[in-house]
Amino acid sequence: MKYIIYCFLLISYLGYGQNKNTKVLFIIVDGISADVIEKVETPNLDQIANEGGYTRAYVGGEKDGYSQTPTISAVGYNSLLTGTWVNKHNVWGNDIKAPNYNYWTIFRMAKAQRPELKTAIFSTWLDNRTKLIGEGLPETGNIKLDYHFDGYELDTIRFPHDDDRLYIHKIDEHVVAKAVDCIKDKAPDLSWVYLEYTDDMGHKYGDSNEFFNAIKVADKQVGRIWDAIEYRRERFNEDWEIYITTDHGRDEKSGHHHGGQSERERLTWIVTNAKNLNGYFKGYEPGIVDIMPSMLHTLDIKPRKEQLWEIDGVPLNEQLSLANARAVLKNNSLQLTWDVIHKKGKVKVWAATENQFKKGKDDNYIVLGETKVKNGSLKIDVSHIPSDFYKLVIEGKYNHVNTWVVKK
Repeated sequence: MKYIIYCFLLISYLGYGQNKNTKVLFIIVDGISADVIEKVETPNLDQIANEGGYTRAYVGGEKDGYSQTPTISAVGYNSLLTGTWVNKHNVWGNDIKAPNYNYWTIFRMAKAQRPELKTAIFSTWLDNRTKLIGEGLPETGNIKLDYHFDGYELDTIRFPHDDDRLYIHKIDEHVVAKAVDCIKDKAPDLSWVYLEYTDDMGHKYGDSNEFFNAIKVADKQVGRIWDAIEYRRERFNEDWEIYITTDHGRDEKSGHHHGGQSERERLTWIVTNAKNLNGYFKGYEPGIVDIMPSMLHTLDIKPRKEQLWEIDGVPLNEQLSLANARAVLKNNSLQLTWDVIHKKGKVKVWAATENQFKKGKDDNYIVLGETKVKNGSLKIDVSHIPSDFYKLVIEGKYNHVNTWVVKK
């Protein structure tokens, strides 16, 4: 992203009033590492970032840890949708074999808590709706989206397949046209737009002009969607919040591949027009899992505590106490550390020694200890509750974070 201007509005966190009627749209532009988006001219992304911000981000969970997550497309989508890494949502590849629907998507939470909200998806892949969101499945509460325009990869009449993958470009154009029309006419409250062509060009050509040109095309497509949002904002005085990101980076050698844990495969980015971005967005590299809780905040959706404590991300658009919890167990001593975002208040550490949530049940947590958040660490003797597994939640004044300890 060339010559980007960081334009963060100075809004008091405590004085900012989120409009619960704000509409939210997120876009996944497939397979673009941050180093590439930063050197390709993307005027439309820049324009959106000038209203809110741009940051480098990451996918892949904790590298070499319990939550390490493949840098693969559907895996990344589901990390965004659920706010969790693969150890929880259980989508390990593009075949989407066995999602754990106990970890709810943003769409299911929206429909459960605010059923009046209108939802939409615009996508090449049918699986994004039928498998990841799980539309119509008993396991997802038979969730149904209000508008869907997807599955075009199966339409070989309108989009005959070719070796150059130009049919994917044509599908993306069609997806964008449907999104523009639906936004202007229906203005859904929560929408997902998925664009694939950039990843196809990355796989085929690697780091190349073909790949860079595909990114410029995607930027123009984002610009058309942004124009539709501007139309709604100007004509109907609506508030809209947009998040644009990618699902993975590229391999370091040539840019053709992804799936591993190299720095470049994990290196992504987020563009948003959100006005109340916090210190975590500005001073750290957030994860793809942080977008979902940010959208929950904007939509005024409040999951029950047991669900909230499972979300691995933290909101980017409200006050935070802490982020990035880490835990090490040695000789019955639990060493916890975290990044301090706001020094005010204390933290309370909760622990469970089982993971019943993945089975659709609630876990039994006990308090292990507390300290001032500004300390950034706490050492706890856990000899009285010996276990090979600890599920930990560090609860601060403004937010919580979670982490696990798993004995190998």
